[in-house]
Amino acid sequence: MESNKLSDCIINKNVNYIPIWFMRQAGRYLPEFREIRKKNKDFLKLCFNPELSAEISLQPLQRFDLDAAIIFSDILTVPYGLNQSVNFVKGQGPILQDLDLEKTLETTTENFSKKIEPSYEAIKLLKKKLSKNKALIGFLGAPWTLLVYMFHKKSPKSEMKIEDFFKNKKKIDKVLEKLVEVLCVHIDNQIKAGANTIQIFDSWAGILNKEDLPHYCYEPTIKLVNHIKSKKIPVICFPRGIKENYAEFVKTVKPDCVNIDYDINPEWAKNNFGGLPIQGGLDPKLLLQEDNNIEKHVSKYLNVFKNYPYIFNLGHGVLPETKPETILKIIEIIKNTK
Repeated sequence: MESNKLSDCIINKNVNYIPIWFMRQAGRYLPEFREIRKKNKDFLKLCFNPELSAEISLQPLQRFDLDAAIIFSDILTVPYGLNQSVNFVKGQGPILQDLDLEKTLETTTENFSKKIEPSYEAIKLLKKKLSKNKALIGFLGAPWTLLVYMFHKKSPKSEMKIEDFFKNKKKIDKVLEKLVEVLCVHIDNQIKAGANTIQIFDSWAGILNKEDLPHYCYEPTIKLVNHIKSKKIPVICFPRGIKENYAEFVKTVKPDCVNIDYDINPEWAKNNFGGLPIQGGLDPKLLLQEDNNIEKHVSKYLNVFKNYPYIFNLGHGVLPETKPETILKIIEIIKNTK
């Protein structure tokens, strides 16, 4: 296993140092990213441009003293790899075409890998340019979250009724099984290309009812977590929005580290996760406040997790309105905390 501050915290539970990185650290809040985006309107094409993807992934590390780079890509490259068309529409987000079940289920793992090969090339390029002491995070959407996008065909933010979604459970279960199969290959490809940590984003786990969590969230994720562990690579899970079910998730899924969202009380997490390394938690909206307020909120997390294996991050991605100076300020606060 490659040694870096992130893996040292996760695997060795080292509490002498707080590693720092931010979800969406490469993104719209950075003027240098906006410059690239201006010239590259098609988001998916940008994700599949290895040179630009690697460059964008490095941008935050050229500005800030961070401990990890996360590859610039998107969880929806996976449905695309399974022959479902994906478009990113300004002001609407991702729009997917109708799912062709036969086409999806017949996609071989070879064809899947080939279709999204540029993503892996980007990781190889990033690996070459990244300092050896920095973690390189590969990532994927959890099977449940990908199912939601593939069947609902867009973000389920407001109008998705969960009971309607489950009208064809047989079809859903077939796709769920297929997703676990290709995601294991997707993980392998990212590790082969140079990723030395994997994060699983279950962005829509919170819309599941408690009784549906085992089948749609825990069980498929356990398969992926065990697969990643077999590769001797640390795995971080982020089952966003599952509230008090986080404790059951941690006990059942057994990731190496868990990212908490901003609805989770950090004190409760520390006392209920059996000493498991914890990442994140701070509400990204708080980064839009005054400096003294930001310091108060950052210090709260640092105090709660003093002498506990903790990675500083947020409870969701950096918002586009965030000032780069705020990220700098937060890093300074953490580095100056004794």
